[in-house]
Amino acid sequence: MKPYLFLLLAILAEAGATSALKASDSFTKLVPAAIVIAGYVVSFYSLSIAVRTIPLGFAYALWSGIGIICIIAAGYVFYKQSIDLMGGLGIGLIIAGVVVINLFSKSVVR
Repeated sequence: MKPYLFLLLAILAEAGATSALKASDSFTKLVPAAIVIAGYVVSFYSLSIAVRTIPLGFAYALWSGIGIICIIAAGYVFYKQSIDLMGGLGIGLIIAGVVVINLFSKSVVR
């Protein structure tokens, strides 16, 4: 279970860093730029710990898939960015893929 806590931390840190990327205004605003840098450092460090146990491909699939969903949610909440029907369908497919990996793959460490 511990590797998944590091994976969750990696996902949340990456999503926070990526969300702050827009607010950093091309790294011209100090606080958001510092959040971006710190978030990516925490994310990659946590991901490196997670992949000691979780197979790399599965960890990356979960990290990127759940991260995409978090970024879309952050864009909607903080930047008022909406999603059209096809975007929503694509997000649904990403969610389905994450669910399939977690529930049915025998390669995922439990």
